[in-house]
Amino acid sequence: MQLFATFDNNLYLEMAISTLEKNNIEKDNIYAIPLDNRKEPRKLFDTLHQSDGISLIDIGVALGTAFSVIGVSIGFKMAWGPIWIGLIGSFIGFFIGLGIRLFMNVLFQKRKSILKGKQVEVILIIDCAETQGELVENILWEHFCFGVAKIK
Repeated sequence: MQLFATFDNNLYLEMAISTLEKNNIEKDNIYAIPLDNRKEPRKLFDTLHQSDGISLIDIGVALGTAFSVIGVSIGFKMAWGPIWIGLIGSFIGFFIGLGIRLFMNVLFQKRKSILKGKQVEVILIIDCAETQGELVENILWEHFCFGVAKIK
């Protein structure tokens, strides 16, 4: 039976390996494989075939709606009228919201890339007998692994 687990490269990984060795899992049956970090920065804009699930226009649409309502209300007293002032308010609100979202994405993306460069994830592969599978799985969960997969 093989068990696969993912860990951060920290003290809990070392403790899990030493606990496995104390429970009669040989060193030859434990494989730790570090994953490579992303070298290039993530793309800010989505394409037709790939999306990261982060919307850039959500704040812009909300602010555009709010500014257009305010613009229409004020527009009744202005020379251009409520329609034109509402449209101008809508565009101003949209671009302010878009700017906020772009600024926040760039700011948080830099922070994530700084943090990502320091932390490496590790895949731990353990070969064991089926009778030891439950024990090994419990040891991995006790030492804060991200996930476990079993293959019989």
